[in-house]
Amino acid sequence: MSQTPLSDHGLSILVFAAYHSLVSGKTVTRVVLDDGKGHKADGEGVEELEAAGLLDPEGERGALTEAGRAKLSALIDTLRQAA
Repeated sequence: MSQTPLSDHGLSILVFAAYHSLVSGKTVTRVVLDDGKGHKADGEGVEELEAAGLLDPEGERGALTEAGRAKLSALIDTLRQAA
């Protein structure tokens, strides 16, 4: 897993995934990159996560890699500890 801190662009995608994970109670493994209705993931963030080995973009969606799922889990754990 990448140890390089993520920019706000990359974090924005993981934070959105964390939101969906928290409200659904399910592990998020795929994220919407472009829903065709106005919601579009930040392009720089997508490139950053892909370069870090955290996301595999697949058209309108992206699959979190094993490292990406671990990073998302760590983010959620950090949010819970901060609350």
